[in-house]
Amino acid sequence: MKNKQGQFAFVTNIGKTRLTNEDFAIALKNKNGDFLLVVCDGMGGYDKGEIAANIALNTLADSFKKVDHFLGNLDVKRFLITNIKKANQRIYKFAHEDDFSSKMGTTITAVILHKNYLFVANVGDSRAYLVEDDIIRITDDDSYVNYLYHLNRITFEEMETHPKRHILMSALGLLPSISFEVSLYRYDNSQILLCTDGLYTMVKEEKMYEILKKKISTEEKCKLLVDEANRNGGNDNIGLVLWEVC
Repeated sequence: MKNKQGQFAFVTNIGKTRLTNEDFAIALKNKNGDFLLVVCDGMGGYDKGEIAANIALNTLADSFKKVDHFLGNLDVKRFLITNIKKANQRIYKFAHEDDFSSKMGTTITAVILHKNYLFVANVGDSRAYLVEDDIIRITDDDSYVNYLYHLNRITFEEMETHPKRHILMSALGLLPSISFEVSLYRYDNSQILLCTDGLYTMVKEEKMYEILKKKISTEEKCKLLVDEANRNGGNDNIGLVLWEVC
């Protein structure tokens, strides 16, 4: 989709090994010209992850569509915190009240573009990147291996092969309440990529950058990223959102 400010595309793909697709992605514009980008990676199996991710994404999207305008930066932060916590409560309530499963949840990475600012919220191990002269990750994984790395228990290289690399320290829906930070950045027309681990574990950041800098459409770049992940094994569902200034 195109507008006078920028263009975006989003896509999910089942990958090569999964039986269902539990990744969700969306990008949309509100009445005031602000933009919301979201990726979610559900977990739990047997449709539980799909339900959790769908609840999270729709909670944010439905609320964002109703926003006429934000009063300022604090209002944007408040929106993200309020609605992500609301999504967490809805998933937790659904899982426990319906006795569906207490072990269903989802990651979420959400970005709002408001005027010249970029607001980023992250729970779990999906990611957001800024792409300029390099590709720069601006989220920190809520993973066990990242926790070990920051304690200097393992090296950066060991994170990729550690046997507990898939264990998350935080996700929506696992507990009745959740805490997280919303980061604020000045925005200077960089490309923005949000993706689930089905992309970044299959495609090196250098290759992502190479694809993102090609002189092709935003939709074609998304397709090439998905194709590359599947070519390298497609071991998980793939979800991504790409934003570019026209």
